[in-house]
Amino acid sequence: MTQHIARGPETTWAARITGAALCLAVAVIHVKDQGGVTATRDPYYVGVGYHVLEIVAVATAVLLLVGAVRPGWLSAAGLAVGPLVGYLLSRGPGLPGYTDDVGNWTEPLGLVSLAVEGALLILAAPLAARGLRRRSPGTRRRHVPARQPRNGSRAR
Repeated sequence: MTQHIARGPETTWAARITGAALCLAVAVIHVKDQGGVTATRDPYYVGVGYHVLEIVAVATAVLLLVGAVRPGWLSAAGLAVGPLVGYLLSRGPGLPGYTDDVGNWTEPLGLVSLAVEGALLILAAPLAARGLRRRSPGTRRRHVPARQPRNGSRAR
């Protein structure tokens, strides 16, 4: 299985570096929110979710930087959506055993997190969709015949 190496306008270095930086920002925000790398939030499943999110964020940044753009942008889009949904659920109805943040819509770190994840989603979603559309399963490459010489004679 080969990885798609960065080529074309959708995978410019600027986009990939920006995406990687946003992924790392998501990780840093969540490390800070949980109280450090070794801390785990309560309830336990929320703390584990934070750790998984942080690991995925770093791995996604690496994918984007090494040129594995298809899985990188797809992971980046998921990385943006997951915490956004978690924010809405934890501030809205609350999560099982976790009601500390219900109604806390204006927490400064939460708002920074929303801005970073929103920016990542705006960047990653179209690039992930373009990568999926370009080589979806069942799509066959079209054979393009070699060009014939202009003077009508065959190449020797």
